[in-house]
Amino acid sequence: MSKILIVDDEADICLLLKKFFTKNGYEAQTASDGEEAISFLKSNPVDLVICDFKLPDYNGLEILQKIKIINSKIQVIMITGYSDVRIAVDALKKGAYDYVTKPLYPEEILLTVKNALAAEPKQVVSTANQKQKQRTPRSKKNAQADYIVGNSPQALNVQKHIELIAPTDMSVIILGETGTGKEYVAKSIHRLSKRKDQAFVALDCGALPEELAASELFGHIKGSFTGAIDDKEGCFERANGGTLFLDELGNLSYENQIKLLRVLQERYVRRVGGAKDLPVDVRVIVATNEDLKEAVREGEFREDLFHRVNEFSIELAPLRERGEDIILFAEQFLNKANEQLDKSVEGFDDKALAILKSHHWHGNLRELGNVVKRAVLLCQHKYIEDSCLPTELVHPENEEHSEIAINLNGGIPSSLKAVVEQAEKTAILEVLKKTNNNKSKTAELLEVDRKTLYNKIAQYDIDL
Repeated sequence: MSKILIVDDEADICLLLKKFFTKNGYEAQTASDGEEAISFLKSNPVDLVICDFKLPDYNGLEILQKIKIINSKIQVIMITGYSDVRIAVDALKKGAYDYVTKPLYPEEILLTVKNALAAEPKQVVSTANQKQKQRTPRSKKNAQADYIVGNSPQALNVQKHIELIAPTDMSVIILGETGTGKEYVAKSIHRLSKRKDQAFVALDCGALPEELAASELFGHIKGSFTGAIDDKEGCFERANGGTLFLDELGNLSYENQIKLLRVLQERYVRRVGGAKDLPVDVRVIVATNEDLKEAVREGEFREDLFHRVNEFSIELAPLRERGEDIILFAEQFLNKANEQLDKSVEGFDDKALAILKSHHWHGNLRELGNVVKRAVLLCQHKYIEDSCLPTELVHPENEEHSEIAINLNGGIPSSLKAVVEQAEKTAILEVLKKTNNNKSKTAELLEVDRKTLYNKIAQYDIDL
């Protein structure tokens, strides 16, 4: 029986979810805040945590990191309001399995929990070839349901670059926002390469606490640190002869960047606590949604490592710049949702299609997939109508106003300072939104230095 911990400061939600999951064959416990949850996890085995993003003592990213340090194999699902989707996407980068938006629907959250428990945790290295053997054969249409190339000029250009670089052994850096399909591109390169019959190993560096990064990359020897109860292969050894995909490379600490550079140059790996060098033959593909050139200039990323992994670059356009692909992907996600939810929705009506095309899609394919899945769940007819879509998509002006409204006390500003601070925060949020959270571009547009911007982000408690 899988064990679930529900973390929410609303007692009614905890009680309802506990009863619901118990009725569906799970063992469920609850916690009202982050400290209670962390204390419980330190002394009790848990398979999955369902956690509200906004707790009295921690936000979702903080508690996610603490959970992963306690046990990196625990799956985490975040509960969030739809207006916080950009924040939830950041949680996915740092190791959360998925997020569900309020209001909660029983079928949706149960399906997400089942999928999470069946999947491998993001920071646990997985081999694509082994996964493929374990999958039940599906039709060609369904096998391609997660990702398709697209018809836009940007998509066709990316495919051309994939076919060009795949047969070589050059290192590749894939650039693009979260959710644009960077891992799919990496797998496509591997599938078309001379290493296609060997392992493809993926590691999400953004989901790794710094304390575990070296162990996941290079392996460790039993007893080399607290919790190292057995010898363990790192992802370089697992990928030997094949391809290693390092997602969100910019999140590695400077110390681990040095170790990674040494392995790439010398083609030898040494486990944490070990004394033996092991030869490895690995093609490395990396991905990031950050500006690594700017990070190099700021001294946050090693220049020699950047040049070592940047032998060839592929840039993926965000979904909002690929208008002709949005409906193509939406139809694929609809087919997938029909299969998962055992429904037979045939498509979208004209109004729903227009809304999907006009939305900004901060979370790109991940956000689109979640919106379509929920719409299929709510749809009672052959075609999805606008009533099945989140209110924030149908009336985006309400979301915008709710995010940037000045805090008034009885209709009167509490002080001139409060108004000025709110105006500053609003300006920063708006520019961050336009630049897709690119802090360098934001600082440039606001005509401040990066340090000042970072201080303001911290002062106004802006979640990125």
